[in-house]
Amino acid sequence: MRRKVLAIGLAYVLGMAGSSVAQDKPLKIAIINIQMSIAQSSDGQEAAKGLQARFAPKRAELEKQQKEINDLQTQLRNQEKTLSDEARSRLLRTVDDKTRVFNRTNEDATAEFQQAEQDAINEIGRKMMAVISDHAQKNGFSVVLDVSSPQTPVLYAETEIDITKTIVELYNQAAAKPAASSAPKPAAEPAAKPAASSAPKPAAEPAPKPPASRPAASP
Repeated sequence: MRRKVLAIGLAYVLGMAGSSVAQDKPLKIAIINIQMSIAQSSDGQEAAKGLQARFAPKRAELEKQQKEINDLQTQLRNQEKTLSDEARSRLLRTVDDKTRVFNRTNEDATAEFQQAEQDAINEIGRKMMAVISDHAQKNGFSVVLDVSSPQTPVLYAETEIDITKTIVELYNQAAAKPAASSAPKPAAEPAAKPAASSAPKPAAEPAPKPPASRPAASP
């Protein structure tokens, strides 16, 4: 994703090299922190919350395993002088077994989380690239550099050329458009009814009362 930002900037430089000389057009450069843009976007914040909720059970499981290991280690320290050699060896084996299970579970969960996080970043990044490209073309930027990438180090830049906040706002606007267009339209106002006749109307039947709720069974 970061390479795409750099590739777009290089494409602008190559594409405008000839015309800029002919038209004496100054080179316009912008910078962006793409990592911050993704994290601060509406989709990025929603994805972060979704990942936290998705992996909350796994995190709770790991915390439980860690507590069990800590409790056993505390037991070993407190009973070091009173435990028999056999009991001490058995307790040590239990700690080792639980530690191996914890490490394996933690590694698997970490890898799964990082993959899910990267998938979300890539998906948002692809959509954000379209916003960056459109904004750069409309505003005449020849180069857009990602200051969050070590491949494009920027030692100094004026804050005026930082488009991070602008891109986040434009991205959120673009992301909100499909939701707004898919919202149901308000119902049309009913046609005017004819004047009511002077004949008296029969009394309306009372609406049936809902059945009384039964008290919840005591535990």
